[in-house]
Amino acid sequence: MKKLLCYFTCLCAAVACLAFGCAAYENEEYYKGHEGETINVFNWGEYISDSYEDGCIDVNREFEKLTGIKVNYVTFESNEDMYPKIKNGGASYDIIIPSDYMIERMISENLLLKIDVSSLPNYHYVSEDYQNMYYDPQNEYSVPYNVGMVGLIYNTKMVEEKPTSWTVLWDERYAGKILMIDNPRDAFAIPQKIMGYSLNSTDEKELYDVAQMLIDQKPLLQGYVMDEIYNKMESGEAALVPYYVGDFVCMQDVNPDLDFVYPEEGVNIFVDAVCIPKCAQNYEAAMLYINFLLDPTVALSNALYIGYATPNIGVLDHPDYEEMRENKYLYPEPEDKPETEYFHNLPQETLLKFSELWNEIRIYGADNTHIYIGFAVIGAALIFFLIRKAVTKRRREYWYNTLTK
Repeated sequence: MKKLLCYFTCLCAAVACLAFGCAAYENEEYYKGHEGETINVFNWGEYISDSYEDGCIDVNREFEKLTGIKVNYVTFESNEDMYPKIKNGGASYDIIIPSDYMIERMISENLLLKIDVSSLPNYHYVSEDYQNMYYDPQNEYSVPYNVGMVGLIYNTKMVEEKPTSWTVLWDERYAGKILMIDNPRDAFAIPQKIMGYSLNSTDEKELYDVAQMLIDQKPLLQGYVMDEIYNKMESGEAALVPYYVGDFVCMQDVNPDLDFVYPEEGVNIFVDAVCIPKCAQNYEAAMLYINFLLDPTVALSNALYIGYATPNIGVLDHPDYEEMRENKYLYPEPEDKPETEYFHNLPQETLLKFSELWNEIRIYGADNTHIYIGFAVIGAALIFFLIRKAVTKRRREYWYNTLTK
């Protein structure tokens, strides 16, 4: 989902590594005594610094070198993709990085282990602005990783005027050039804001209104996307898409024709945080990994490489982060900051309705001709088999009667 590798940030990271010294981390003795162990990490795609090019650091490789712990690293595209893998216990992960509302849900379903933040030497780097959040009010289950908002990315060469409203995603002038984000909470949020509904509505009529609006949009869409967005927007194949601000920052670096707005109706703001799932097999190694992510050297490299706003004050106050900190999209001035709303966990019946409506939206208007042809072929084969069986039976009866006369 959150793919970012922009040349600008890597150049900044090069300066940062020269300033810090990439092999020097705070509290190095804290990491000793776990050599030969393994940790399984489950994170969003392209959501960690993983290259030494241009002075960046490979976070997982550096953790392995520091601790002697092997990192098995697996990625997912969305919270909804990650959740069933943890819920159903099909795999064992020691670290996951969900978003706020999913953390709230997983806490309510007893899917997370508590994190003793007092035993994390680097926890003091977490900004107070992102402690005691609604989804984890006692800081018991999560440690903030990144912060972002959803806005509208558009190509200035393809869109006639600067958009101000989400409604441009329904503008027929851009038919075939509009992309839509491919997960239900983010997709539903846009009509919800247009209609003045809460992003956390449980009203069934409102959900149906939103679903109908998304169905009405489908003839105008080029497609639904997650990671595919980068090629399409950077190449100029599409004109408009709602997406995460951090990803835009680097897409613009590749294609300067791209710009970004926070629509006037308001936007979703989110916090992604590090958690330890109940299925974890190596709790102590997970704690070491969380502390490592909070180290200013690591957090700075991640912030520059990934491109999202950071909750780490060790990064915010660092001179090599100054240019990013002044980015008007990541850190808008108070007068430019949009109205924001967090997603919350929803009642089970609402989640089921979300899933049901999203499935209907995704299949609505699809060309199912190949499916019908398949059914027809199977049906014809079945009929042929039954006819042949009946004819064979009649022939056997005929010869039996003939021979026994």
